[in-house]
Amino acid sequence: MAEHPINGMMGLTMEKVREMVDANTVIGEPIHPDENTTIIPVSRVTFGFASGGSDVGAKSTKEMFGGGSGAGVSIQPIAFLVITGGTVRTIQLVDKASGMDNAIAALPELVDKISAMRKQSKADKQAAREAAQAAKAAPAADSAPEA
Repeated sequence: MAEHPINGMMGLTMEKVREMVDANTVIGEPIHPDENTTIIPVSRVTFGFASGGSDVGAKSTKEMFGGGSGAGVSIQPIAFLVITGGTVRTIQLVDKASGMDNAIAALPELVDKISAMRKQSKADKQAAREAAQAAKAAPAADSAPEA
């Protein structure tokens, strides 16, 4: 059985959509305005497609098919990630932010806070070790026999 013409139309439509929408469309190519700064565009991509067709009635002696397909893509820039000297900031372009947009915007600040807490925690642990070592050494000096 030969492949139906609608299969070819749908396949071609989906291939064209794949060409238009890939991972580099959502998270864009990094832009390097100078040595220390990287800007990464983030976009919201929505797309849809439709295909349809009809075979000509059974009274016809020829196999006839009529159909069509189409696709639409919407790409909306929503933010930029700006990386400068190890610090990440989000610059949002959309006023009406969803919960996911807010979470993405808060992520760089959250990472910075966690990093700062980990550094502080390491410093606190080191200070505690030094205090413990000093406390161990101090009683030894006090308990020396008197002459």
